[in-house]
Amino acid sequence: MSEDKRTPETGTSGPQPEEIRFFGTSWVDHGAHYGLRRAGLAVGALAAAVAGAFVLRFAYQGLQVAEVGGLVNTLVILMFAVCAAIAFTKTWEGFGRRPADQAREDSLKSLKAIGFIGVLLAYALRCLVEAPGEKLRRAEYETARARHEKRRGARTGNPAARRKPRRP
Repeated sequence: MSEDKRTPETGTSGPQPEEIRFFGTSWVDHGAHYGLRRAGLAVGALAAAVAGAFVLRFAYQGLQVAEVGGLVNTLVILMFAVCAAIAFTKTWEGFGRRPADQAREDSLKSLKAIGFIGVLLAYALRCLVEAPGEKLRRAEYETARARHEKRRGARTGNPAARRKPRRP
């Protein structure tokens, strides 16, 4: 969140809302076809998850054709299921709060890539409620605006024009 930039519309200073991917800053006032974007992204994420499931199914069939054995097949299914569950959970949590440890979050990128179906499902479900991350960004934006107004209100008036108290 940028604190003190001038807005192009009004020319006044103040905090600017953080952009959300695919939504820009339309989440602030729910303008610019906000509802249609949410619905479209939910459908798109679900379609991508289904397509990904088909790709994983073909990969599993390849393992069956190769006759690698029941243990390997079970481990592959288990790996994708666990990675998808962890990826879903971490993605869902990421919509509500900023990561405490960015290095740890970066180390989970490969796990989220393997469990991409979980990430897509979390994104689709969140789009049904709000723009992913909107609640977090709205809280941060409102806090920054209140802090800015408080600072701005405390500085009103010209301090040089104030009268100095008389000494008796």
